[in-house]
Amino acid sequence: QVRLIESGGGLVHPGDSLRLSCAASGRTFTNDDMGWFRQAPGKEREFVAGTRWRSGRTYSTYYSNFVKGRFTISRANAGNTVTLQMNKLDPEDTAVYYCAADSSPLGPGSAPSYWGQGTQVTVSP
Repeated sequence: QVRLIESGGGLVHPGDSLRLSCAASGRTFTNDDMGWFRQAPGKEREFVAGTRWRSGRTYSTYYSNFVKGRFTISRANAGNTVTLQMNKLDPEDTAVYYCAADSSPLGPGSAPSYWGQGTQVTVSP
């Protein structure tokens, strides 16, 4: 069974940082995309960031515009882990953050094959 398990969410103040991590099991994600989506109450799911692992390294990374240079995504463990370093967090970043993976590129409107259970990020003054 394929599983994606997130960790690292929490309650922080504006301007603080968090690092989210996701570990995959049940299959390898070499040459696949892994990334992050988020969903706030009453809002649609948003793409946050994604990565492609190829030839033993992070082949590419891509971010939504609202990140504005604040977030950094990275891959490790032969592409089976993904992290999201979030800096200068704002209350608008409050959401449940979901790890996702698929053989096709991740981005706005994509429908990944695999999802994690989500980790809550709350940014409050």
